[in-house]
Amino acid sequence: MSVAVNTFVKPLRVVSVGLLLLGQLFFSAHAAEAVGTKAPDITLKSNQGSNVRLAEQRGQVVMLNFWASWCAPCRKEMPLLDALHQRYESAGFVLYGVNVESDATAGDKLIKDLGVGFPILYDPESIASKLYSVDAMPTTVVIDRNGVIRYVNRGYRAGDEEKYRAQVKELIRE
Repeated sequence: MSVAVNTFVKPLRVVSVGLLLLGQLFFSAHAAEAVGTKAPDITLKSNQGSNVRLAEQRGQVVMLNFWASWCAPCRKEMPLLDALHQRYESAGFVLYGVNVESDATAGDKLIKDLGVGFPILYDPESIASKLYSVDAMPTTVVIDRNGVIRYVNRGYRAGDEEKYRAQVKELIRE
C-alpha cells in the first residue's frame, strides 16, 4: 500500500512545486510588464475626507501601497511606510495606502491603532486593484514624477523598507 501511495504522492509533489514556480514566473513577468508604462489614473475616496486623483499628483514621486487589515505583512510594514512618508514628504514624495477591503472598518481601526499618518484611499470595489493587477498582499507600486510606473513590489519581507527607500530616493533625485 505504501508503495502505491508513494508512487502517486511523489509525482504530485513535483507537479505542485512546478505549478508554484510557474505561478511565480507569471506574476513576476506580469509585474515587469507594468514597469515603464503610464500609471492608470484612479480617483478614490480618502480617509482625510476628499477624493484623490492620481493624475493630480504629477510632479511628485508617488507610492501606492495596496493592503488589507487581514494581511499580517501589511500590518508589519505600515509603521515603516509611515516613517518613509514622514522622511521624504517634503522632498516631493507622497504615499497612499490603498485599502482593498469591501468594508474598511477593520482597516480604519488598524490605521488608528498603529498611528499611521499617511493618507488611506478606499478601493471597496477593487477598481484600482484590477487596474494595477494587484495579485499579492501587499503590493507596492512606485510611480515617477512623470506618472510612469517604475517599480512594482509584491509581498513584504523584513528589510524591504530599505529597497523602498532606495527606490524613492532615486526617483526624487531625477
